[in-house]
Amino acid sequence: MKRIELDRREFLKGCCATAAVGAVGPSLFFGSAAHAAANSYDTIVHVFLRGGIDGLNLVLPVSGNDRSFYEQARPDIRVPVSGDNAALPLTLSNGSATGFGLHSGASGLRDIWVDGKLAIVHCCGMQTTVTRSHFDAQQYLDFGTPGSKGNGTGWLARAWNTQPGASPSVVMPALAVNSRMPANLLGATQALTMGSPNDFVLNNGSWAWQMARDGSPVGFKGVNETLASMWQGNVGIEHSGRAADAALRTVARQPYTGTLPSGWPTTTFARQLWTVAQSIRFDLGLRYAAVDVGGWDTHESQGNGGGGYYRDRIAELSQALAAFYADLTAGGEMARVTVVVQSEFGRRVRENGSGGTDHGYGNPLLVLGGPVNGRRFYGSWLGLNPEILSPYFGDVPVTTDFRRVITELLQARMGHTRTAEVFPGYTGYSALGMFTAAGATAQAQPAQQAAAQAPVSNIRTQSAPAATASAGNVIPDAPIRRQRGTVRMPARISQPLLRLRLKLFRLMQQHSL
Repeated sequence: MKRIELDRREFLKGCCATAAVGAVGPSLFFGSAAHAAANSYDTIVHVFLRGGIDGLNLVLPVSGNDRSFYEQARPDIRVPVSGDNAALPLTLSNGSATGFGLHSGASGLRDIWVDGKLAIVHCCGMQTTVTRSHFDAQQYLDFGTPGSKGNGTGWLARAWNTQPGASPSVVMPALAVNSRMPANLLGATQALTMGSPNDFVLNNGSWAWQMARDGSPVGFKGVNETLASMWQGNVGIEHSGRAADAALRTVARQPYTGTLPSGWPTTTFARQLWTVAQSIRFDLGLRYAAVDVGGWDTHESQGNGGGGYYRDRIAELSQALAAFYADLTAGGEMARVTVVVQSEFGRRVRENGSGGTDHGYGNPLLVLGGPVNGRRFYGSWLGLNPEILSPYFGDVPVTTDFRRVITELLQARMGHTRTAEVFPGYTGYSALGMFTAAGATAQAQPAQQAAAQAPVSNIRTQSAPAATASAGNVIPDAPIRRQRGTVRMPARISQPLLRLRLKLFRLMQQHSL
């Protein structure tokens, strides 16, 4: 009889070290079906644009001196202000111009802006550490410790592990819709990782031997039932096995569907967000979700005149986010959902000789959702004058630390009181006024409202780079360091799981499956 063997990839679908729901009783293996009412808790959805998005062609100047500097730096790949692929101007709620627009492919994001639920943070990123290495920058952001990779846990993991009121009995507190656990969730032992709910099964080998079904011989036990019988002990391996089995049961009991709702795009990113949307609706206690979107390393053939490859990528991003926002708004869940869209760094201001852009520094950070005081820019925009950019090697600088935005989100919406543990070493925090406090009405804090509503050209800091920025954004006097060196990637499989895999194979051999 043929012996069934699970390869590493299939086995890790259910037994990844940090992809298991905590061991709970059978009654908590699954939640109820989708609820008509919104959840009583907030959820943060973190979207990481891996590869370094060209933020200057996503949020771009459409008028004034900065438009002239922009056109001089990007004669071919610039987004036009009229004609085909013209930029989408952004206005404030009072109708006044901001001097900025979105890429023509971002009409969905523009609609969320008009709805008052999209905010853009200018020149956001790592304020104390400069690197043009994808691997370094991504790890610094994932770990939440710019300049250091020694912590070993991701900031999302620490956010859940220190979450007020966190309970080990929550079925799905953290979710990565991915083929592997992203570094920002490393250390979250209750986090679940799955690329697709429909594929989150142990299904290697012959279909007939996978599990007991109608028509199976009396007393037959398939691979899945055999696995379940292994986790009765009280040592580490059995705990891990029960957790993996609980994860499989949790997903299997939910009415997940791979069929996208009408009006949704059919891209991979849209399907990832649809998985997140369903997980929120199933009331499984989801507080933190992570989604990765690659393809942003546009060194060449980015697309001239606002078209081409880059436009297609922006359209994919915008359409999926708009569908997610509209769907959860209609169901009432969006009132407690905040989406943060971040990339490791921006691109150079000047286009290169290959019709693309090379690795840069500062970038816009997008925040959208029901709790967001949107249709506003936050942070400080220093402009594109080459004299101002010169101290930053010609890059858009970073004037707002990304940890400032997320710290405010954690405190205002998640009730977090231990953000110093989420972002160790981060000091000098002050709120930007981006979010309504939980239970508060949707309006900005009075001290921030006037500056937030003012046109960006009126709050721009044009003086020396070390000057204090306006609009409530003080640039700390922290030293800027350039980081170089090798990258140490975290181990993906723990020793207990390797032992678990060997034990599984030996058991299969004994049963001659």
